[in-house]
Amino acid sequence: MKKTALITALLGASAITAGAAWAEPVEDTLIINEETELTTWTDAPAAVEGALPEVISGWHFRGTETRAMQADDFDNPGMIFVEQAMDAWDTVEGEAGKSCASCHGDAGESMKGVRAVYPKWNEDAGEVRTLEMQVNACRTENMKAEPLKYTGTEMTSMLALISSVSRGMPINVATDGPVAETWEAGKELYYTRTGQLELSCANCHEDNYGRMIRADHLSQGQINGFPVYRLKNTKLNSVHARFKGCVRDTRAETFSPGSPEFVALELYVASRGNGLSVEGPSVRN
Repeated sequence: MKKTALITALLGASAITAGAAWAEPVEDTLIINEETELTTWTDAPAAVEGALPEVISGWHFRGTETRAMQADDFDNPGMIFVEQAMDAWDTVEGEAGKSCASCHGDAGESMKGVRAVYPKWNEDAGEVRTLEMQVNACRTENMKAEPLKYTGTEMTSMLALISSVSRGMPINVATDGPVAETWEAGKELYYTRTGQLELSCANCHEDNYGRMIRADHLSQGQINGFPVYRLKNTKLNSVHARFKGCVRDTRAETFSPGSPEFVALELYVASRGNGLSVEGPSVRN
């Protein structure tokens, strides 16, 4: 769909409120280190068929300087955390005397493509697992080490490393089969209004993306770029930390990172970005 057609469709949406400022997503191409071109604007996947005309990475809703920071690993502050995780990858921890590399070898080879399919069903555990859950399962079961804090810097850095080696690969999260029930639960959460403001995820990221909320440019809320380095808080941010902040902004009692509710929501939101490239660690405001 052409940009003008997209804008027309958005402006015709019933949820758009009179007088709200419009700031269309920037047409641009994201090429990492002048060699890896990413898909950041593409046809909507089946998960959002009829709800969105196209799916657009949050990168297109940021300013020129912010977009440029993500395009160069030397300028991307999120890559500092990737380097820290590379050291942790080779560090022996736990009673089993193992490191991540002991089982998986080089992260650049063994982890390529992993970020693109999570959250996913784990047959042995009989549950949908996020990457954080899988990392901690490896630590506690194989390394006999202590689990990492779900949204802590060590965990989020490890996810940044795993994401970085899959940049450019398309998000391809399953929505059917054994994950279907969890996916449906996540979809229900996405469209449920909560809090004193009675807002759902969809009210901002589906009905009003491309508009301004105070000084911020509303995106579609795609999570293909996580973990995200935010200039606002100068640190690497995880998906569930962002979910928690969004729910808090509706003035509602939020769920805990790693909770079944947020796992379901992550699965659904991730599937809304199927077809977009893995970007993490990305840079946002």
